[in-house]
Amino acid sequence: MLPSSMRLKAKRDPRSAPESLPSCRFCGSPLAHLFVDLGAQPPSNAYLDAAALGRMEATFPLKAHVCERCFLVQLEAFQTPDEIFGHYAYFSSFSQSWLDHARRYATHAIERFKLGAESQVVEIASNDGYLLQYFRGAGIPVLGVEPAENVAAVARGRGIATVSLFFGRETARQLVREGRQADLLIGNNVFAHVPDLNDFTAGLAIALKPTGTLTLEFPHLLRLIEDCQFDTIYHEHFSYFSLTTAEKVLAAHDLTVTDVEELPTHGGSLRIYAQHRGTALPSAAVVALRQREAKSGIIDISAYRGFAERTAKVKRELLRFLIDAKESGKHVVGYGAAAKGNTLLNCCGIGGDLLDYVVDLSPHKQGRYLPGSRLPVHAPDMLAQTRPDYVLILPWNLAPEIEQSMGHIREWGGRFVTAIPRLAVRP
Repeated sequence: MLPSSMRLKAKRDPRSAPESLPSCRFCGSPLAHLFVDLGAQPPSNAYLDAAALGRMEATFPLKAHVCERCFLVQLEAFQTPDEIFGHYAYFSSFSQSWLDHARRYATHAIERFKLGAESQVVEIASNDGYLLQYFRGAGIPVLGVEPAENVAAVARGRGIATVSLFFGRETARQLVREGRQADLLIGNNVFAHVPDLNDFTAGLAIALKPTGTLTLEFPHLLRLIEDCQFDTIYHEHFSYFSLTTAEKVLAAHDLTVTDVEELPTHGGSLRIYAQHRGTALPSAAVVALRQREAKSGIIDISAYRGFAERTAKVKRELLRFLIDAKESGKHVVGYGAAAKGNTLLNCCGIGGDLLDYVVDLSPHKQGRYLPGSRLPVHAPDMLAQTRPDYVLILPWNLAPEIEQSMGHIREWGGRFVTAIPRLAVRP
């Protein structure tokens, strides 16, 4: 039997019965409403070596659906978690603003939860130890759970205890057997990354001590819709959450959201605090955000209509700018070999004809090529060597940090450009 990805590409006899709709990964309802179709794209973190340029890349439909029952926006899974995350190209420590965010959170959490040498902090998808290093530095026992062995090895090299496992019920039970149930259980930008949402959430409940606190950070669906952040949609982001839907998912596993904070990270994120049911009541902030989401229409399917056309408008604006720049003899390059940038470039069909190259701080990406567009990735010092007229900032959420660190491009008249939520050429 053909694998599922090949069956999707196979030609269907038009006389045959309609293909069945995919089902919601949380509630199981048929996914009848298409939120946006971004075309067939390669996995956004599947960077290429030079030897791979002569071969075809695997591509999969990048279609986001919205469940009309629980309003979870989601993608179908075409690859296994091991194929996506077994060897990972993203290392959190290469963004100073993200490190600053992590340090502030650790300081706040230590004080708020009175954490000390007798406490246990566990982070799911702990990456290279970017966050746990601040808890460990305060003398608090930590454990990272990071499935990408190449990334976990970097964390262990820093002295951060890390196990290379995928998280779910089985891993959570292992932590309990080892006496590592968490006083503070952290999941930053991982809730969206799990195809088996119910197994993962059940694992969170198991791994959390009866009096412990869970915190999760994830991009806020409301901000994604309001600011047309379609580039945050890529294959490893299986789900996109509002507070309303996140509460439903956690409640199904006897976890109650007790507090929420709105954060500027990733273009607008939520940090939710949750505890076992019956431990505490939702705060006024939770009630207020629930009401604001309801007022915005987040629990009405009509709120999701029109997003595709707004996405197409952003695409047209960017292409118009790049074509005009090239025809005027200008040189345009990209900054940031980010996953979201790959979604944008591949959705727009942008390649070497419109963008000369991309630079990135991470040595793990330098010397490689972006998936799909196949643009070469260089170190940032390439900007001074080639003096481009425009630098398109692909991780637009980091634009202030990038503009400050790369401000020398203005010495030769270079300008920064962002495409989302609308085209902006910065002085």
